[in-house]
Amino acid sequence: MNSYFFPFGQKLTKVQQTETTPNKEVFVLGVYASAVHAKWIDNDGRIKVQALAIASEPRIFWTGERVEEIIADIKIPEELGKLIPSNKNLNGPSGIALDELFLKPLGYLRKQAWLCDLLPESRVNPNQQKAVKMYNDIAGQYGLPLSTIPKFREDEIRENAEQRHFEILDELEKSGANTIILLGDLPIRWFLHFFDKRTKLSEFGNSQETYGKRHDIEINNITYSVIPLCHPRNAARLGAFSKTWAELHDDWVCFFQKGP
Repeated sequence: MNSYFFPFGQKLTKVQQTETTPNKEVFVLGVYASAVHAKWIDNDGRIKVQALAIASEPRIFWTGERVEEIIADIKIPEELGKLIPSNKNLNGPSGIALDELFLKPLGYLRKQAWLCDLLPESRVNPNQQKAVKMYNDIAGQYGLPLSTIPKFREDEIRENAEQRHFEILDELEKSGANTIILLGDLPIRWFLHFFDKRTKLSEFGNSQETYGKRHDIEINNITYSVIPLCHPRNAARLGAFSKTWAELHDDWVCFFQKGP
């Protein structure tokens, strides 16, 4: 992945758990790493791109801190204008959602969690493809590298699932956690399914009575308490989200807020 570049030249990097002291309370498995997003403004003050992914997020499930410094370090040709942070809700929303809507209701702090993704690098989603094309159309004129970040494809996860699940198992063992949170369908389909017949969130229940319950599942001869939950996009209503899963997650959060 070191040969892949974001617009304006930042290399794609792996985003993994860096605080690796053992004895974590919970292991969280998401889908793929996010990115730092900048607003690209031309020299006439017009917005060329509202949110352009220009660097790998600095830590897994990043919450948007130091975004101004990160973007300021990326130099672009003077003729192309400038980069400034995108709207606040576009940098770190999944990390904020994880802390507030997943870990906090269960009584966990970030420092008690080991975080992991099926794909430990960022990917280009459909909303970014048009912005990347705009950049690539002019990059060569200014001696800039083409943006080559791969598009997100579930097929890529499927093709690498067997090897990747051993890597995730290694992280799970190192974490020492006995509780696992799975974020959405894909961690169920491409990790848990190696140990359990279910392949999607709805198979664990899609009602107030069944959503977000703990399930004892044996993984590599160890029984873990597994909590399948929706993707942070749904819980925090980010972009195109599922109203059904958002409302179920709201109810789940409210249950913990009410207390015994």
